[in-house]
Amino acid sequence: MTLKDLEIGKSAVIRSVGGKGALRQHFLDMGMIPGAEVTVVKFAPMGDPVELQIHGYELTLRLAEAEQIEIEQIPRRSRNHERIELLRETDHPGLGEDGKYHSKKDEHPVPEGSTLTYALVGNQNCGKTTLFNKLTGSNQHVGNFPGVTVDRKTGMIKGHPETEITDLPGIYSMSPYSSEEIVSRNFVLDEKPRAIINIVDATNIERNLYLTMQLLEMDIPMVVALNMMDEVLGNQGSIDVNMMEALLGVPVIPISAAKNEGVDELVDHALHIAKYQEHPLRQDFCDKNDHDGAVHRCIHAVMHLIEDHAVQADIPARFAATKAIEGDPLILEQLKLDTNETEMLEHIVQQMETERQLDRSAAIADMRFDFIERLCEHTVVKPKESRERIRSEKIDRILTGKYTAIPCFIGIMALVFYLTFNVIGAWLQGVLEVGIDKISALTDAALTAANVNSAMHSLVIDGIFTGVGSVLSFLPVIVTLFFFLSLMEDSGYIARVAFVMDKLLRKIGLSGRSIVPMLIGFGCTVPAVMATRTLTSERDRKMTILLTPFMSCTAKLPIYSFFVNAFFPKKGGFIMTGLYLLGILVGILAALLYNGTLFKGEPVPFVMELPNYRLPGAKNVAQLLWEKAKDFLQRAFSVILLATMVVWFLQSFDLHLNLVKDSSDSILAVISGILVPLFKPLGLGDWRICTALISGFMAKESVVSTLEVLFGGNIASVLTPLAAASLLVFSLLYTPCVAAIASVKRELGSRWAAGVVLWQCVIAWLAALIARFICGMFI
Repeated sequence: MTLKDLEIGKSAVIRSVGGKGALRQHFLDMGMIPGAEVTVVKFAPMGDPVELQIHGYELTLRLAEAEQIEIEQIPRRSRNHERIELLRETDHPGLGEDGKYHSKKDEHPVPEGSTLTYALVGNQNCGKTTLFNKLTGSNQHVGNFPGVTVDRKTGMIKGHPETEITDLPGIYSMSPYSSEEIVSRNFVLDEKPRAIINIVDATNIERNLYLTMQLLEMDIPMVVALNMMDEVLGNQGSIDVNMMEALLGVPVIPISAAKNEGVDELVDHALHIAKYQEHPLRQDFCDKNDHDGAVHRCIHAVMHLIEDHAVQADIPARFAATKAIEGDPLILEQLKLDTNETEMLEHIVQQMETERQLDRSAAIADMRFDFIERLCEHTVVKPKESRERIRSEKIDRILTGKYTAIPCFIGIMALVFYLTFNVIGAWLQGVLEVGIDKISALTDAALTAANVNSAMHSLVIDGIFTGVGSVLSFLPVIVTLFFFLSLMEDSGYIARVAFVMDKLLRKIGLSGRSIVPMLIGFGCTVPAVMATRTLTSERDRKMTILLTPFMSCTAKLPIYSFFVNAFFPKKGGFIMTGLYLLGILVGILAALLYNGTLFKGEPVPFVMELPNYRLPGAKNVAQLLWEKAKDFLQRAFSVILLATMVVWFLQSFDLHLNLVKDSSDSILAVISGILVPLFKPLGLGDWRICTALISGFMAKESVVSTLEVLFGGNIASVLTPLAAASLLVFSLLYTPCVAAIASVKRELGSRWAAGVVLWQCVIAWLAALIARFICGMFI
């Protein structure tokens, strides 16, 4: 019997795990090991993937992968640690554990003035970024989708200028399965921070301690921060912190990062262990009595075999040994073992496999989880079920239900767009427009009264106020959309969207994880491209990056709103929805093309943890909105202002730098005239439109400002509705702005970036031509 055959609500014991390579290692690191107990929670609405509960947390898996896991069904699960008699209050020792982790007489503190560097390491969804913000005062966005921290973030611990802490990407293990895991591992191994702050989700402690054990093997001073302890205690659970410290050999500090509880004590311990270089007291977690000590003997034999190579490669011997046994290619390459040593390593590992009756990777993973089980039995009292879990299950019955998930998703997105474009965002936009118009009128009157030079008067009113002012009025719409996207992300709903949409996206060659960058793409292409770093497959990552430009970003909203108000005032909602759907449709067709040509093959397996729903923090949401508003304003008063002034200059002067009365005699007309023949078939053979589209490459928002300047606010009398429809389609699909292209270049290289520009322009031209032909039959 395989895991694929297990029914909802039924439990089983895993007997064997199939597959091979890095994917199988990832399954093992996620807890899918022989002997582990697993329960099927539910299937996605389309029947695939499946949600499982294992080691106290929820994990998603495709049926194709579940089919490779052999199981034996059991009546009910056995392990729960519900030993209420252990519940007791104990005082936690103070700073430095009273000399427990170093000898006072032999201590060698780091030299005065040295920078104390830290790596902040933890699983995804454990509150790591929230803690980073508390420690540093950083304004980094906090989300609840696995992998939201995709960049290396560095800051100084508040009040301690001698410190530098780096927020590493959220990872599940130190195995090289994803780029995040490789980045985190290389940072710890290569940059050698003075200490590690390992943040652990106390409500999901078994899952989180797996990474802790691997970090301890790296022999770097470390402090464990037990986060979300308020939830554990609130659900009548308990953790014996002192006992856990004794078993792990490092300081363990209970905290609540969200409530800023215990953070000061954590900082004190972190400073102490880094200054005095207090290394973990324990790194050997294999039981000598477990299966006659097969794994214990294997690890110590390999440590002895590779010890000199590990020293030369500057890798901790214990960590190098376990990774060499697992067959980690990156570590084996660094160790540079000769042929005889490689053969000896293989012989030792095969002997262990024979004695343990498990393959090498499963045996090492089982050793770690076995220790974690024993640790939790002595230190952890779990509540029967947390309030957060119960709440999440109730919500999931609707939002991930078989018949309700997709209608809910469509309804939520429709509500978001309706509130953004027709209610909240539209009302705020109207208020801002009134304010801008009044300021513009006052400025115009002041300049006229002061008898300012006509060219300067024109620059200020026709250039800056008309151009930048028209773009600024769309700030409320953009901020409102990001507000709703932030609520969805921080609450944990976007992770469910990935779970629900996986089977559908698989039909176009992607995994459910790709839905997140695409959804972000509706906000802005730049963070959408960056969000693809969370995808473990290079194939999926490249393909998703190439598809994000088809998701209409908020920067294009001014273009849509401008033309809808000018040409289709009573059909705004219909046309807006149609444009978004058209972008998605063309994206699907492009994905099918990519899947059959550039990116042949299957999408990466869908293995993802589903976090509990949490109420988004008001501070985090406000923080994100301020960042987006600030980014928009900076672009409005930098790129867009510059673009507006350049366009005004080019359309106000001729090649001899003389002021022109008719802009058709200007420099701009000469430059844009070259492109006119190309746009004539689309009904857009006007140099002013070509100019606006060129300025849109700098920033999409500047298309409207350029048109306002060049047409003097009278574009409706020049263009026909048919040409406007063609221009809307072209604007929807043509090349993203220069900032987005720079992001693509950073992720994929110059050739891919140039290819995106040309490819999007070609698709936009063809789509606009087809749209002109179709609309011509109705308009």
